[in-house]
Amino acid sequence: VQLQASGGGLVQPGGSRRLSCVASGSIDSIRTVGWNRQAPGKPRELVALIGTSGVIKYVESVKGRFTISTDSAKNTVYLQMNSLKPEDTAVYYCNAMTSTGGVWGQGTLVTVSS
Repeated sequence: VQLQASGGGLVQPGGSRRLSCVASGSIDSIRTVGWNRQAPGKPRELVALIGTSGVIKYVESVKGRFTISTDSAKNTVYLQMNSLKPEDTAVYYCNAMTSTGGVWGQGTLVTVSS
């Protein structure tokens, strides 16, 4: 499985941004896909996760603002981010847990600043 993340950029506080994670390869082996982020000087954290079983989880700090969703026809997982705050500034990574192990995509930088 290979993952390609995109959609980062500069956004003003209170604005919105949608990230995309396109999967290719052995799609049927994917069990969960997560969005993670790493801010400067901080450890990487899981932001949102969606599973093939239908499970969806969010870190407390993004609940009510971020939405994770999938488009199976496009093999894509989205992270819709609304009401963005400066503290959401980070490099965002998507990762997948498959039947044979974990896979990471490259990061995409989201900067929330006026």
